[in-house]
Amino acid sequence: MGRPHTMGVWVTKPGHEEDFIATWRELGDWTQTEIGGNASAKLLRDLADPRRFVSIGPWDSLEAIEAWRALPGFRERVARMRELLDSFEPYTLDLVAEVG
Repeated sequence: MGRPHTMGVWVTKPGHEEDFIATWRELGDWTQTEIGGNASAKLLRDLADPRRFVSIGPWDSLEAIEAWRALPGFRERVARMRELLDSFEPYTLDLVAEVG
């Protein structure tokens, strides 16, 4: 198995794009504080649909992902984000190939 990644496809409610970005960043900052400075993630915005975002981040293991999701405070932060969304699709992915 390759290095696991988490990915989310997020579609905000109209007019809530900037609030979502700020709330996503707060989750990321909290994650770095809780699990250490090696945590990283990217939030990308769809140029064709500015309400659609994709987040992706690498992890050391599936156990690390599970531990992150089980941390006190994780669910409340995700719940605040969901209030800003029309839809959310979470994924846990396995890295199988990489170029560069």
